[in-house]
Amino acid sequence: MTRHVKNILFIMCDQLRFDYLSCAGHPTLQTRNIDALAARGVRFTRAYVQSPVCGASRMSFYTGRYVSSHGASWNGFPLKVGEMAMGDYLRPLGLQTVLVGKTHMEPDVEGMERLGIDPQSIIGVRVSECGFDPYERDDGLHGIGPDGRYDPRRPRYNAYLNEKGYAGDNPWHDYANAADGEGNALASGWAMRHARKPARVAEEDSETPYMTRRAMDFMREAGERPWCLHLSYIKPHWPYIAPAPYNDMYGPDDVIPAVKSESERADPHPVYRAFMDHLVGRNFSREEVRREVIPVYMGLIRQIDDQLGHLFGFMQERGLLHNTLIVFTSDHGDYLGDHWLGEKDLFHEPSVKIPLIVVDPSPDADAARGSVCDALVESIDLLPTFLDCLGADPAGQSHRLEGRSLLPWLRGDTASGWRDFAFSEYDYSMLPAAARLGVAPRDARLFMAADTRWKYVHAIGFRPMLFDMQSDPDEFRDLGADPAYAAERARLAAALSEWGLRMSQRTTVSEQRILAARGKSQRRGILIGVFDEDDVPAELWTAYRGDG
Repeated sequence: MTRHVKNILFIMCDQLRFDYLSCAGHPTLQTRNIDALAARGVRFTRAYVQSPVCGASRMSFYTGRYVSSHGASWNGFPLKVGEMAMGDYLRPLGLQTVLVGKTHMEPDVEGMERLGIDPQSIIGVRVSECGFDPYERDDGLHGIGPDGRYDPRRPRYNAYLNEKGYAGDNPWHDYANAADGEGNALASGWAMRHARKPARVAEEDSETPYMTRRAMDFMREAGERPWCLHLSYIKPHWPYIAPAPYNDMYGPDDVIPAVKSESERADPHPVYRAFMDHLVGRNFSREEVRREVIPVYMGLIRQIDDQLGHLFGFMQERGLLHNTLIVFTSDHGDYLGDHWLGEKDLFHEPSVKIPLIVVDPSPDADAARGSVCDALVESIDLLPTFLDCLGADPAGQSHRLEGRSLLPWLRGDTASGWRDFAFSEYDYSMLPAAARLGVAPRDARLFMAADTRWKYVHAIGFRPMLFDMQSDPDEFRDLGADPAYAAERARLAAALSEWGLRMSQRTTVSEQRILAARGKSQRRGILIGVFDEDDVPAELWTAYRGDG
């Protein structure tokens, strides 16, 4: 059977660490379906997100652009109207570009109003959804507090749960993300002490199986039309709670010791100290919290793996595996107590590095199947890769796309002139750390430049951070103030400066168009600098000679 890329299945987990897969070396968490995917494709070991927070990271995945280029630098910061996103590149190639799950996209409502774009129109919906057609959008963040709902949209999933007999206005919380407490009380998943209790929802009705079935529904309906399906799971993101049997599939004995050192707390960088003092950092620094939460985090990953087994079996039955490019990744990691931190946010490996597996179904990729690639890869590389695999030249979009195609690596080749540095950015202006440090919103930003050995972090208003990942792979020793490493810091600062001066906003005119138009204005009658007619060819005077 001839194999070629017709479809794209772009699977993203939320807050999945790079090392919580058995193919990446986890000692007790078995992910056999993800491992099988890696055996069919290429697993990238040094893939970095462009920002270690959901919204900003995803906007870089979807636009193929760095955060300072697209501007949506935090959750809820709108992606401005006019930014081309995944569907804008793939739809002209004939692919339906569809979302099932999360994007954390916030539409530029003011921009749409200014331009007269009806948000309910096809264009308006696509502008609001990162270029996707939302088969089912669900960010899985349906909290309700004193000031109302975090997400004002009531998800279809809540209606589904109601139809299945789960009562109430927000069964997402009351059943899928809560357990039974004492008496008639709920044990909310927001309180991590309840993590290992079984969620009140039947496993088949929990979020991960539900979204997997919705992906299958789309594939059934798509028929023979080519598609790109972004299946974006909300888990293993908090609330850390799982349905039986995944809530107690793993136990405290499966918890890997935290990667942390007392030396990190002796005299930390001021920004790092402020993040350690966040509530989530203080709690995840306690071993009883890690023993309660991490087994459930592992169970949620195992559930994703089991559901992917069902999905891949479904695709096999329908003859879709032989012509579908499959990507498995995450939007960022999770500290889980490493470095005295919880959540994500900073640039240690557990936060900024992600799992990335790519399966190219074409025969040209056979030589690379099951291989591991250690090249520096960025999340913005996926969109150029999609174009390349579909036969479109991503170089023609290089004035917009800032990533590079991974296709050479997928075909067992070495990409010429590959990048020497990976870059990431973080805007912490919305967090307590910024207030604690007295940093103005415009200055509450961090920048990372990493090569194959060194990781450098520029913090506006503070000294830099520096880690030698060769001699100190756990990133315990910050060399940012050590005089012995001044030359290394200068080298990496120069690389960051050069990256910061890149051409990133000339998105309406390509390099090819500039080269084609260079010097052509004279042939359209613009004769600047001429003193005598003989200074330029006579033919340029054709329209200016008159009849005399």
